[in-house]
Amino acid sequence: MRSRAYFGRAMALINDNFLKLKAGYLFPEIARRVTAFQQENPEKAARLIRCGIGDVTEALPAASIQAMHEGVDELANRASFKGYGPEQGYAFLREAIAENAYAGLAISADEIFISDGSKCDTGNILDIFGKGNKIAITDPVYPVYVDTNVMAGNTGDADAFGAYEGLVYLKCDAANGFVAPPPAEKVDLVYLCFPNNPTGAVATRAQLEAWVAYALANDTVILFDSAYEAFVQDASVPRSIYEIEGAHRCAIEFRSFSKHGGFTGVRCAYTVIPKTVTGAAGNGERVALHQLWSRRHSTKFNGASYPVQKAAAALFSEEGKAQVAELIKHYMGNASLLREACLAAGLPVFGGVNAPYVWVGCPDGKSSWEMFDLMLHEVQVVITPGSGFGAAGEGWFRISAFNSRANVEEVCRRIGTLLG
Repeated sequence: MRSRAYFGRAMALINDNFLKLKAGYLFPEIARRVTAFQQENPEKAARLIRCGIGDVTEALPAASIQAMHEGVDELANRASFKGYGPEQGYAFLREAIAENAYAGLAISADEIFISDGSKCDTGNILDIFGKGNKIAITDPVYPVYVDTNVMAGNTGDADAFGAYEGLVYLKCDAANGFVAPPPAEKVDLVYLCFPNNPTGAVATRAQLEAWVAYALANDTVILFDSAYEAFVQDASVPRSIYEIEGAHRCAIEFRSFSKHGGFTGVRCAYTVIPKTVTGAAGNGERVALHQLWSRRHSTKFNGASYPVQKAAAALFSEEGKAQVAELIKHYMGNASLLREACLAAGLPVFGGVNAPYVWVGCPDGKSSWEMFDLMLHEVQVVITPGSGFGAAGEGWFRISAFNSRANVEEVCRRIGTLLG
């Protein structure tokens, strides 16, 4: 057999870091198991209720629908037609976000970058950071934070429990209310998500103050995922990291319209980078991360579509705000029902108060995937196994409140039948 060298490397080299990834991303694995169940049990398939992936179910707010139609009509007329828009987003949307979502928080419109999703942004943000950073994540964790660092070559291999060499894991459990304190060691980047996906935990003002103080003392950049801020019901719970003094010098915030306005299928989000947040170049010079992200955005992204940005801006109109409030009320009503059903079954429960996710302890020493299979096969309810979010998620499962009220009431009944 001729060696590769014989051909003068006549083949494309792959990114070997992808080979470090575990066998399957969590949600495709859930889909695979559900599909297999449906094929093997066609008579039960019709009873299936999905409470796994956090996808919304209710119609878009009417204000957004009207604005989207208006945007499409503008594109139908040569005089009002729009082609390429600003890569960073149209001024009307950036200004609406600054004036509403960040009122009083000293965030300017040009510090806001519009995109097609926070999932993309939390992964793409690594483009502006160099190699060799020490990176901390919470455990359990949204898998995208880990997998994108693996893909970028920021980790070693995974151990038997799925933990990657080179990452600093901050354990979250019932003892600390699933909110990790800052570590004793210095890290360069840390991912925080509040309200948390998957646990539904929220951080108090004091807890976030401790994190900002740590970041300023250690020259750490906080990557703050606030995609679920709209679900915070308690006025004392911060919705933005920029409510904390000093955060404008150390934090990047990610937000999304996916859950705020039900835009999971429409795709629109934004990232906030104050001009005062800096990183170090190889020569030690301080560089504003804002200018790096702006350059990256301009090079690799052509902007979210005009009708979608019109629809997003409409969420900040008086009508839009009222309609979003009703949407949030619906999902939080679902979360309350699911939380109470699990508590009534005698299970430990977190979340479901200021977040649309209910984080539940497995009964009788069952593993997360054993609980997934039990719920799927016995009562035809799809949940998310906690172990898919990291080793510390073993023994827990997540239930999503994104569903119709009728479905949630039926899920509660089935939980009572199975576990009550």
